[in-house]
Amino acid sequence: MNLQAKAAELRRTILETALAAGKGHVPPALSWVEIAVALYYSGVLNYGGGDDRDRFILSKGHGCLTLYAVLADLGILGRVTGLPGHPDTAIPGVDACSGSLGHGLGVGAGMALAARLSGKSWRTFVVLGDGELNEGSIWEAAMFAAHHNLSNLTAIVDRNGLCSANYTQEILSADWQWRFQSFGWETVRCHGHDIPELIEQLGARRRGPTVLLADTIKGKGIPFMESSPLWHHRMVKGDEIEEARRALA
Repeated sequence: MNLQAKAAELRRTILETALAAGKGHVPPALSWVEIAVALYYSGVLNYGGGDDRDRFILSKGHGCLTLYAVLADLGILGRVTGLPGHPDTAIPGVDACSGSLGHGLGVGAGMALAARLSGKSWRTFVVLGDGELNEGSIWEAAMFAAHHNLSNLTAIVDRNGLCSANYTQEILSADWQWRFQSFGWETVRCHGHDIPELIEQLGARRRGPTVLLADTIKGKGIPFMESSPLWHHRMVKGDEIEEARRALA
């Protein structure tokens, strides 16, 4: 499978799904497409049925258009239209409700500990937004995961440099690599749109909980959206629609 072509296909699905619904957070979905491809299409994430499958949590739940596009493409979902604006466990393939930011890492840490206590080998992956790292509950979960040395827990930070209305460094400046290291995590900086690099880093087994700080571009693939604080939940309209379609063609 051509994974780069799959990423391009998913981006088109994301845009068309949002246009059909008349709403949706398109730029936050576009920034983590390659992360989703590396997880779901390379064999890194065992998403099959049964208790031994891996768990996945999209903590930045507003980016769910990507998750829905993937689940539909894999045949887990029958459709991508008419679904809620944040993940819900009523949806096949969704392991945790999310959308209220800051909770996904704690849920993921609990799942990782549950696997250990049950003698299971499955892993838990959590995708976070970099603006979400301002939530104090993230760091409570980080301490918990390090205390229990949860080597079966991997967090991926979609580090696109933007939150809902501004650049993240303007809201709260922090060296996230140093911060996670100081909390006892294995930390890796990587290119969030480089699929082979993501596959290599996500597939690696490390000694404790791991975080990938994945540098990404918000709105990736649509130039007028890319890295712009004007675009978070704003919908394309008028001539922007065809311009976006041409960019993703």
